[in-house]
Amino acid sequence: MKFSPCTDNCTKDGTHCQGCGRSHEEIAETKKLVGALVEFAKRQDYENTGDFVNAVSNSLLKKLQPPV
Repeated sequence: MKFSPCTDNCTKDGTHCQGCGRSHEEIAETKKLVGALVEFAKRQDYENTGDFVNAVSNSLLKKLQPPV
């Protein structure tokens, strides 16, 4: 499955958003994950939030790579 980002044309009808095509369940889970990361960064009182975001992104990409 290919990830489809939000297009700011959100719909709540049915099982999937008509804007991005993602399921409402996937959207809700993603919001929870992002919210948890935001709250974590706030609790840590990071001054360099961009570095935190980049580190998390790089870590995710690294961990999602298939084993060599």
